[in-house]
Amino acid sequence: MHGDGGQTARWASAESWSDEDETLLDARAAAEDFGCATVTPAAGAALRFLATALRARAVVEIGTGTGVSGLWLLRGMAPDGVLTSIDVEPEHQRAARAAFLADGFPTGRLRLINGMALDVLPRLADGAYDLVLVDAVVVEYPRYLEEAVRLLRPGGVVVLVGVLVTDADRPDPGARQDPEHHALREVLRICREDDQLVALPLPIGDGLLLAAKAPDSLSSR
Repeated sequence: MHGDGGQTARWASAESWSDEDETLLDARAAAEDFGCATVTPAAGAALRFLATALRARAVVEIGTGTGVSGLWLLRGMAPDGVLTSIDVEPEHQRAARAAFLADGFPTGRLRLINGMALDVLPRLADGAYDLVLVDAVVVEYPRYLEEAVRLLRPGGVVVLVGVLVTDADRPDPGARQDPEHHALREVLRICREDDQLVALPLPIGDGLLLAAKAPDSLSSR
């Protein structure tokens, strides 16, 4: 058996798996200037992997930031894929657009929407998206997850950033919780109880929770 130190070393190795080029580093530096969080390089690599595996042509991103996660997604998407990214901060989106254009992605592949995600998401089409990334206000994650399930096609995947699953995160209705902790527990409960979803937590970065929308033939079993 391996000790905790070995496991920690292996995850540290996973975090150093992907080097970031100048465009990504510039986008990350812009995020630091604005004081907004970004996915780690390993989490970014996971997003690119998913976009590639899904052959994603339509992706929704809740929380544009300065474009770090969007760059990873675009690099994995199909050549004609369109990224729809929503954020309330116009300055962040301007920085993200500059990063996307600097990386060679034409404006036709970018759909940047400035606004509150919960106002924008209901206007997006049901079952039309391959991948939904959620990296925004944690207390709203249960509502984002509900919208994501509606937006995804069968076989599509929602990724929630910042959901690090530990024993302390397991449902405990009697426990006192702060709003963020309560929201994360609610997300975990939904993923366990919704027959449409096949979920998997990944201990990458601050934690990724993946949930695939199962085809009807599987979700009915």
